[in-house]
Amino acid sequence: MSSVPTMSGHQALRLKRVVPSSATSYASRECVKSSRKSNITGIKTLPLWRARQVSKRRCLRFSRGVPVQAVAQDGGLNAAGEASTCVNDFPDNYVIVSNDPAEIERQIKLLESENQNLRERLEAISEDQPIYATTEAYDSASSASAMSTTVIESDEEISSRDAADALGQEKSAVNSKQTASDTDLPPELEALREAWLHKEPVQKATELMNIVFVTSEVAPYSKTGGLGDVCGSLPAAFKERGHRTMVIAPRYLNGVSDHLYENCAYTYKNIKVWLFGGFVEVALFHEYKDGVDFVFVDHPAYHREGTPYGDDSGTFGDNLFRYTLLNLVACEIPLQLELGGFAYGDKCVFVANDWHGALTPVFVASKYRPHGVYKDARTILAIHNMMHHGTEPSSVFPGLGLPDDWYGAVEWVYPEHMRAHELDKGEAVNPLKGAIVTADRIVTVSQGYANEITTPEGGFGLEGLLRGRRHVLNGITNGVDIDEWNPATDPHIPFHYFPGSEESMSGKAKCKAELQKELGFPVEPNKPLIAFIGRLDFQKGPDLIRDAMHDLAHCNLQLVMLGSGNPEIEEWMQWAEGAYPNVFRGWRGFSIPVAHRLMAGSDILLMPSRFEPCGLNQLYAMRYGTVPVAHATGGLKDTIEDFNPYAHGKQGAGTGLTFSPANADAMKGAVCAAVDTYYKNHDAWKGIMERGMEQDFSWNHSAEQWEQVFSWALGDPPYA
Repeated sequence: MSSVPTMSGHQALRLKRVVPSSATSYASRECVKSSRKSNITGIKTLPLWRARQVSKRRCLRFSRGVPVQAVAQDGGLNAAGEASTCVNDFPDNYVIVSNDPAEIERQIKLLESENQNLRERLEAISEDQPIYATTEAYDSASSASAMSTTVIESDEEISSRDAADALGQEKSAVNSKQTASDTDLPPELEALREAWLHKEPVQKATELMNIVFVTSEVAPYSKTGGLGDVCGSLPAAFKERGHRTMVIAPRYLNGVSDHLYENCAYTYKNIKVWLFGGFVEVALFHEYKDGVDFVFVDHPAYHREGTPYGDDSGTFGDNLFRYTLLNLVACEIPLQLELGGFAYGDKCVFVANDWHGALTPVFVASKYRPHGVYKDARTILAIHNMMHHGTEPSSVFPGLGLPDDWYGAVEWVYPEHMRAHELDKGEAVNPLKGAIVTADRIVTVSQGYANEITTPEGGFGLEGLLRGRRHVLNGITNGVDIDEWNPATDPHIPFHYFPGSEESMSGKAKCKAELQKELGFPVEPNKPLIAFIGRLDFQKGPDLIRDAMHDLAHCNLQLVMLGSGNPEIEEWMQWAEGAYPNVFRGWRGFSIPVAHRLMAGSDILLMPSRFEPCGLNQLYAMRYGTVPVAHATGGLKDTIEDFNPYAHGKQGAGTGLTFSPANADAMKGAVCAAVDTYYKNHDAWKGIMERGMEQDFSWNHSAEQWEQVFSWALGDPPYA
């Protein structure tokens, strides 16, 4: 095995810049696609390597309805004085790309020469580097993200575990501002800052357990949504409370994020299982990180380009095989794999996440407990998104390795209106249904969502089974990484701030002014700035903003949207910039640093989601003193206390504003109420901000509630 040489993230990025790859990121593809339709977007052709360079920023700012040329520095104006389409976060010595073939060839030759020099340096040091060294490059979160062009397709797009893009001089400028603002604080401000940063010691649990997470993704190794965040953060919270915790996930090698597994060592342990008509052998890799055992299942089925679940052509057709293999191997790992000299054993608590881990409770109940194994173990089904069941035709059942008499546990029949034709009986296997009827307990990511999935609107056909098991169904709100999302220490924002006084919060106003400059808005400190951060799809409700935009434009506010998805919404965002030049800005794509700056610089975060199992953005917003305005659904309803100006002797109560139903008129009414409060009642607005910042959304708080569920499960006999 070749060694892993020490190199910076910037060097790694340069090595990969001119190497073609089919795993091009969304932003890269969009640049190339848009260049073929220049009459529509006004973007001329960019070389592929330059398109990839733009994709590292993961954020394309729209032009204001005028044709633009190539990418200009700093996302400002190009040489012709026109608005630029792409924001450039790279150093000033990067040459603006032209479309002249000779110039392109010259740049390619220059980069090839630079790459050759770097290769020679790598060869010179490779012999002395250990295989699984923890190098400075891989300790740096920014270097990991700089090498990744994977699309973020999250329900909670702003991950606490993902790090910044390659930001170059911008990051240095931000850090220099922070250093100046954080040093030499007056004693009273320093005391307030220390009080804000202080964390109470974590109390150890009274009943220690072996906890095993089975998941399809875990941050920072693999992540497309909130599931990855939970499985990357909650296990560490359990470790802090004294539990022995393991996370089992696939080892995805897609040619883009492979470096994230560099510190995962081969355990010299292979496991062979019978699946789909033959023996399947996997290798196990392990990393001990933050006190948690991360075990990765390695098999060729996990080695392919794209996301964990699909690529540009759609969802992978063998996903049922891939995740059935994960589940069956996960049942063997606590029994066979010794970590630190001891196996976890068969007295443990399995946390099976979504349909990808749903067969774990089924295997435990059908293949192990009848033989006296795992009779003291318990299985918990964690539902993060009820929409996906992993359903496949019933003909695949013999390949699952379940006893024949267990077909009923996973049997599923589609309603007539969902069948392909009149002769289709609709017979299928449904892994999520199997977990619902065999798991010892069921947990969702908020109490509101636990209620919603027992209704026809939220249960997606499984609401009847969930109502039957309501007595073991609980909702526990996700936590957030309070170190990653902290306005007093955030490396992505230009000024730091913390609650306690007008002076300690002054950094938020400065962040707002910087954000207005960055967006090209007039710098108006007294005008409310509203942000939307999320996927542009039906669930997140960007169409409600589109439908209400004409009226909102006359409410004396500024609005910015960050996200990607529905092409119609993206095109509307481009149009809206031209139609409302002093009111609206749209950013297509996603950038973690930009998301942090939006949280710090905005006054209001708008979340018109039609449904939201938990939601993290509203938690981040409150921590940054940004007031959430959201549809009262799922986790949003659970975590946002609606503003009441008359409570407590007109002192006020609440941490945000909510609306219902999910339509443009109701949303517009909530936004107008928030704007009216912002302008006319400064003290009430300040109270909303302060109460939001006082909330405890740490993972330790969530871990305590999970422990209670585990105790209930262990106190009852196995359900199946």
